[in-house]
Amino acid sequence: MKRAILIHPDPRLKKVCAPVADISDELRALADDMLETMYDAPGIGLAAPQIGVLDRLIVLDCVKEESAPARPLVMFNPRVVAASDETNVYEEGCLSIPEQYAEVTRPKVVDVEWIDRDGKLQSETFDGLWATCVQHEIDHLDGKLFIDYLKPLKRQMITRKMQKLKRERARA
Repeated sequence: MKRAILIHPDPRLKKVCAPVADISDELRALADDMLETMYDAPGIGLAAPQIGVLDRLIVLDCVKEESAPARPLVMFNPRVVAASDETNVYEEGCLSIPEQYAEVTRPKVVDVEWIDRDGKLQSETFDGLWATCVQHEIDHLDGKLFIDYLKPLKRQMITRKMQKLKRERARA
């Protein structure tokens, strides 16, 4: 089931999310809903707080080539356990900040641990776009948005645009 995506500014997007204690059928269904919502948006990542659920859950799939098989990942309690000194700059966007993009510098390579949908501990090294995406989504779980990396003036400008968008959507 597709879920509504919260638009910044929304206080739930600034909250630190609670760790997931047990992987229940309800949480697996939530992860499925999040994947459907992400693909429909379309996006390459989605964090639970973006749909108003304050649990440490993210989904992502950074496969861009039409011919390549999808690689949906569901991560409960994800955390970066190591990050490279080398950085990458990507133009990031966010489903909660539609149509707004800005360059963000992050570690180029990260090692991430998480619990999968079967309750098993997983770990993987991510590079490039995958590394950027997983860091972006984990930031959501800590109440941080990509615009928090920007200079105050640019951040305020984007926030004002989002407030205007929310007013227009409320009238529609």
